[in-house]
Amino acid sequence: MFNSFFGKFSKDLGIDLGTANTLVYTPDKGILINEPSVVAVNTRTEEILAVGENAKRMIGKTPAHIQVIKPLVDGVISDFEVTEKMLKYFIDKAHNEQFTLAPRPRVVIGIPLDVTEVEKKAVEDAAKSAGARQVYLVEEPMAAAIGARLPVTEATATMVVDIGGGTTEIAVISLGGAVNWKNLRLAGNFLNHEIIQYVREEFNLLIGEQLAEEIKVRIGSAAPLKESLEMMVRGRDLMNGLPKEMRITDGQVREAIARTIHQIIDNIKLILETTPPELVADIYEYGIVLTGGGALLRGLDQEIAQATKISVRAADDPLTCVVRGTGILLADAALLDRVVAPGTRDL
Repeated sequence: MFNSFFGKFSKDLGIDLGTANTLVYTPDKGILINEPSVVAVNTRTEEILAVGENAKRMIGKTPAHIQVIKPLVDGVISDFEVTEKMLKYFIDKAHNEQFTLAPRPRVVIGIPLDVTEVEKKAVEDAAKSAGARQVYLVEEPMAAAIGARLPVTEATATMVVDIGGGTTEIAVISLGGAVNWKNLRLAGNFLNHEIIQYVREEFNLLIGEQLAEEIKVRIGSAAPLKESLEMMVRGRDLMNGLPKEMRITDGQVREAIARTIHQIIDNIKLILETTPPELVADIYEYGIVLTGGGALLRGLDQEIAQATKISVRAADDPLTCVVRGTGILLADAALLDRVVAPGTRDL
């Protein structure tokens, strides 16, 4: 009864609970929150010191009693308590502008395709503990396709490659469900580690995750560029332990991430090989759509198109496709009932 009462004063929320970033959508204001999925905790007092962008700035810079935690690994919850506190922070922040004693919203959350029942329940329970009165889980490629305004409920194949921070999900969608799919633990974070490893092996220089991410965003590419890019990077010289600065080019970054990019492309081809021929014909006609932050990597669409002989395009604003899809589902109960993940339940 109290849930229903407080629900009248709460905003329904669509949440993309990602490995790298969490986005929150409200029907009246659109995307309200877009912050890193990071939490800083004081281990002496168990107090939450910072969440999101403020916590991310602390990575690699904390004293022994402050721990910076990324509570999601490969798209699933690895630290339940911290995820619950992070969700509560974002739900409360979404209700900051209106007077609500205890927000009890309906929540639609995107989840990876291959999560287990235990992992689904962990997401539901974390959202419930954070204040949600009803939780609906939707597979991320489906939410991304809906957010990209693709015809997911028609008898037409839609192929989505959702490249996030922790996972790359390749799915062929038709009639409101995934006909063929694959989930890879190769995505944005893995590319960052490849860059760190390359710089370490080639230049004897140790750099951090945030700098590797910056290198990937600023000069990273999957295909050769018309104009060469380069940037200066600073780290610790592994030979003498002192600070060192060196120059890195787009070609070197491309060499660092090439193996992972080729693995993603090989798995796209594998999905195409095992998809029914009628659906492959549709994909050939309508093309492949890239979503997620990885879709922003320069030249990735060209590399995939060259390997598959199928047209490839990045969705408009690929970073927000999943959360925009959850927002559309909040407003369309019939579509939500049709695409909600199997095994999920109202809370």
